[in-house]
Amino acid sequence: MSKGIFITATGTNTGKTYISALITKELRQSGFKAGYYKTALSGAERIEGEFVPGDVKFVFEFAKIPGAPQEHVSYILEPPVAPHLAAGLEGVVIDIKKIQSDFKRISQEYEYITVEGSGGIVCPLRYDDERLMLTDVIKELGLDIVVVAPAGLGTINHTVLTVEYAKQQGLGVKGIILNGYDENNYLHNDNRKVIEKLTGTEVVAVVGQESKSLNMQIEKLLSLYGEVGIR
Repeated sequence: MSKGIFITATGTNTGKTYISALITKELRQSGFKAGYYKTALSGAERIEGEFVPGDVKFVFEFAKIPGAPQEHVSYILEPPVAPHLAAGLEGVVIDIKKIQSDFKRISQEYEYITVEGSGGIVCPLRYDDERLMLTDVIKELGLDIVVVAPAGLGTINHTVLTVEYAKQQGLGVKGIILNGYDENNYLHNDNRKVIEKLTGTEVVAVVGQESKSLNMQIEKLLSLYGEVGIR
């Protein structure tokens, strides 16, 4: 049975895609059949009449995953706004059943599957006559989460709120990854210590600017993944 983890964050533009790419690359270079999936992507570019899912394309190229990136994301939306709004503007209804079906298909192709969310942990995918939140998707896919957070000023507040909200929602938080980390920066070092104490959650990795590898032992990385348990 395949194993999976869900990558979420304290907000948008924190480096979820970058971290997902580093994780997947590390697993593949270590000899594991590792793949990637994204539920919904907004802000897609249109090139020669076809939508290009930039985040997914980046992960595929960086981690050298064979296949078509378009087949590893359920919803590709053009407006560069939150998924629920982008879907509404395009007349698309984001359906949890499609997400479940796509995830099941893709996860069966790999030993380890890394799933990337949209925006931060409080992200609506549908908000009309029905409500579908990112946390609902994580629960339906039966995955634990890793939280990506920036290393700098303000991250204590954002990270603690994110982790506590996730726990209140009944999600398993396997760890925190600090992105843009400078080991010689006293603020970054202090943030790491305080975040671990306040959340009771381990900072499992720190990633420097433009790092090409994940600073984590492969055994530790594998321990973050749990058996896929789609409802």
